[in-house]
Amino acid sequence: MAYNEIYTIGREFGSYGKQAGEKLAERLGIAIYDKELLQKAAKESGFCEEIFENHDERPTNSFLYSLVMDTYSAGSYSAAPFMDMPLNHKVFLAQFDAIKKIAENESCVIVGRCADYALADNPKCLNIFIRAEMDDRAKRISKRLDITEAKAKDMCIKQDKQRASYYNYYTSKKWGDSRSYHLTLDISELGIDGCVDMIIRYRDLLEAQRNK
Repeated sequence: MAYNEIYTIGREFGSYGKQAGEKLAERLGIAIYDKELLQKAAKESGFCEEIFENHDERPTNSFLYSLVMDTYSAGSYSAAPFMDMPLNHKVFLAQFDAIKKIAENESCVIVGRCADYALADNPKCLNIFIRAEMDDRAKRISKRLDITEAKAKDMCIKQDKQRASYYNYYTSKKWGDSRSYHLTLDISELGIDGCVDMIIRYRDLLEAQRNK
């Protein structure tokens, strides 16, 4: 089976991880999916996009991954297990399904949303985590939202906790832990272009190693 090249980007809030993903997609001439993923999942599942935005990378209180996999295997949003799920579980499953379909159809960059876990069976999926120094993140958020740096730091902490809770809950891995990814990069040290260079270089080295 031929696999498309997929690059998943986990990122700290305010780290410019999305911007690094955009630059990577531009360099490679492939698509990037971030909010676009929500639009695709909404269209295919029949739910309105606002529902996906309200549940986007939000932590949940309970979830049975086996139930999701059973429903995914059934391949139908009208199947009984899916219809009986709480709304947040339906949203996750619809995103999971959309990620799988995107990866089957094209090479691309996918930002967040447990894409690395959804594509764990794809040997050409490269998982990256982007971090940055808190002061750098706070300055960016402060400038972008016109708030104090103190408030920006609080926002970074809150958003990171939310993303971590979501990721840790839906996957068997730990958000931000280097063992959960192929590459963990510090954008404060490397910059956006430096991170992109490292990702492409790692991909080339990995491909060369596999072809030995």
